[in-house]
Amino acid sequence: MKDRKHQQAQLMAAMITYYQGDPKRVHHFLKVHDFAAAIGVLEALDPQTQWILETAAIVHDIGIKISEEKYGNCNGKHQEEEGPPLARKMLEELGFEASVIDRVCYLVGHHHSYSHIDGIDHQILVEGDFLVNLYEDEAPRHAVEKAYRTIFHTETGRQFCRESFGLKS
Repeated sequence: MKDRKHQQAQLMAAMITYYQGDPKRVHHFLKVHDFAAAIGVLEALDPQTQWILETAAIVHDIGIKISEEKYGNCNGKHQEEEGPPLARKMLEELGFEASVIDRVCYLVGHHHSYSHIDGIDHQILVEGDFLVNLYEDEAPRHAVEKAYRTIFHTETGRQFCRESFGLKS
């Protein structure tokens, strides 16, 4: 088995190549990864769940490019449909374990589905993605407040949202 840090770096390199010429997408997945990783550590995830979470955070938006090519947009539903096969192929080529690949593909295929969060890794991935999207999209304060009330459920995710956007507790 490859060293996990090395495998993670290889995955990041593969995603940078995948998004070649699109620095906004590269920076997006790196920021989502960092927020998700920090939330996972501070929420004391077990090592395997942390590994799955961080892997999923790196590839979570892999379906964007093909969605734009096929449908002319990067709608979340299209990303959820198109992303898992691409993620599976990349993860298999890099030698990730089958059980990790299966869960990561599930998360990629559901990271825009907020009504049925399935597991702490799913919750934290959504929170990490929201932290970055709210900032990158320059969301108005009422949207941030609504996301805080409805999306953020981990103590760490709530703290990061509250403090990043200056919300009152």
